[in-house]
Amino acid sequence: MRKSKAVSAWSLVAASALVLSACSGGDSGSTDPNGSSTDIKSMATGKAQNGENFKLADTKGYEGTVTVGIDDGYSGYNNDTPDTNTSYNTYILTAVLAGADVLDGNNKVLLNNDVFDSWEVTSKAPQTVVYKIKPNVKWSDNEAFDCDDMYLSWLAHSGKAKTSDGKQAFLAASTTGYQLINEATCKDDLTFETKYTEPYLDYKGLFNSTAIMPAHIVEKNSGVADITKLTPTSDAAQLAKAGDFWTNGFKGFKADVMPASGPYKITAFDANQKAVTLEKNPNWIGGKGGPSKIVVKAMEDTKAMATALQNGEIDVAASTQPDATAANTMKGLSAQGVTYGSASQLTFEHIDLNYGRMFKDKALRKAFFEVVNRQEITDKLLKEVQADATPLNSIVFMPGEQGFKDLYSSKAGLGAEAAAKTLTDAGWVKGGDGIFAKGGQRASFKISHNQNTRRQQTVEIIISQAKAAGIEITDDQDANFLKGGRLAASDYDAALFGWSAAPFKAEQKSIYITRVDDSSQNYQGLSNPTIDSSFEAAVKATDEAVQLENYQKADQAIADEYATLPLFQTPSMWAFKGIDRTYMQSYNGVLWNVGEWEQKK
Repeated sequence: MRKSKAVSAWSLVAASALVLSACSGGDSGSTDPNGSSTDIKSMATGKAQNGENFKLADTKGYEGTVTVGIDDGYSGYNNDTPDTNTSYNTYILTAVLAGADVLDGNNKVLLNNDVFDSWEVTSKAPQTVVYKIKPNVKWSDNEAFDCDDMYLSWLAHSGKAKTSDGKQAFLAASTTGYQLINEATCKDDLTFETKYTEPYLDYKGLFNSTAIMPAHIVEKNSGVADITKLTPTSDAAQLAKAGDFWTNGFKGFKADVMPASGPYKITAFDANQKAVTLEKNPNWIGGKGGPSKIVVKAMEDTKAMATALQNGEIDVAASTQPDATAANTMKGLSAQGVTYGSASQLTFEHIDLNYGRMFKDKALRKAFFEVVNRQEITDKLLKEVQADATPLNSIVFMPGEQGFKDLYSSKAGLGAEAAAKTLTDAGWVKGGDGIFAKGGQRASFKISHNQNTRRQQTVEIIISQAKAAGIEITDDQDANFLKGGRLAASDYDAALFGWSAAPFKAEQKSIYITRVDDSSQNYQGLSNPTIDSSFEAAVKATDEAVQLENYQKADQAIADEYATLPLFQTPSMWAFKGIDRTYMQSYNGVLWNVGEWEQKK
């Protein structure tokens, strides 16, 4: 299944009803309330999109180089391991690797009809899904893209393959969905059949682009002759070899082991400059349009990104960090031929509390929630960008979605006195320094986050709020917090980041159910039987009412744990010039349909 991505900028997960405020013009002509040009919404669909199928249109393309600015840098070709699993890899790999589905700008789930002929549920008992790959699809190194690659994807994500010491052979960031497949079979080179132990309604989220690594590369570098002959019960040493390369062999960029199955291939990666170069995949079977070359640069400072667009240093600015100054700069560039867009994302900003450290104390978690005034945060940091910005009050649902309930207004922002009373009632005592302590442990901790101005400002606001309640907080800013392994290693007291999700709620299971192995994104150590059973029941439900009820139970149980504090739903903003149409897809970024971009006339 597609995993939630920890995103450095906004940070990450679902959105549905937030709107950015209007400031000044976007395109030449009238604008919508976001400041976007009036035709931005029409750019959310592909030019050749038809019904439930997606194909890249065969356009004239763009002769020359297009330079794209995003918020953070690339770190790995395999984006499905815990230490590489970020949206910034996805934003690049969406043009490099092909999967079964494509998400358009409206988050509609479509069959990738450039590479697949069909995905079909052929039986409901047991649930059986058959994928048909198109003939003559090739990787950029001339090897066939076929059933072997699909089989490897299942084996690596299933969680069933173990080494001799019982550990995961393939260290996948999540096994959700894949672990329900008990039979994966290559019926022939182009036909892949999966049989499930339980129903799984979100099956279309599996075998997406970042999930499918080249089987022939893993075979060559691990010494496994035929990956389809390797099963979860095969020789543990063989599984360990294949798993080790799949997990560790695809970091950074090495041309000989990282071919492309999508319209573009990576030809260069400059880690110092945080820049990735993409060029057309000569074996791409679909439309031949798009820029001749694309350079994607990491630009952590959104204001600098907007200035770079203004100065002609980049052609596309694509940010998930709402910033009023940057937005106003980009909106004001219509005279330079710049089109501005903004849209809600399937993304949310939140703070996770680490149960493995001092936050095992529920009273401290509760007091922290009570002292954080999220309205002050949204007023100071988002209102200039999004006039109707409000705190987010659910983890599982977004405002406007069926099932949404406000679970946090009664728990968060109750004030310093309420927080101090909670600590006092639980036996915490305020010391001479004004900070509460209990059992030799002071109510003093760090909030960790990546290098991000808005996050730094968020922590500054919380520090002031908490001080009044006798809680001491310090800012721990680490540029590599998300992609350097600290988050995945639970190396934090409180973590400020976001989750970015595709429109499949089943993926949230990996984030919040009890962690039993490293194939989990529950880095905070949360463990609650109601959360576990509710997600399990929701994921395998075949009745939508039962599914909704169980997702709501999980949502309520997470809130009652005081485990993760949602701050706000995060919108994206982007601007471009010299290109006919660009839309920032919520999960995959702006390059999701780069293969059909054309030079603006």
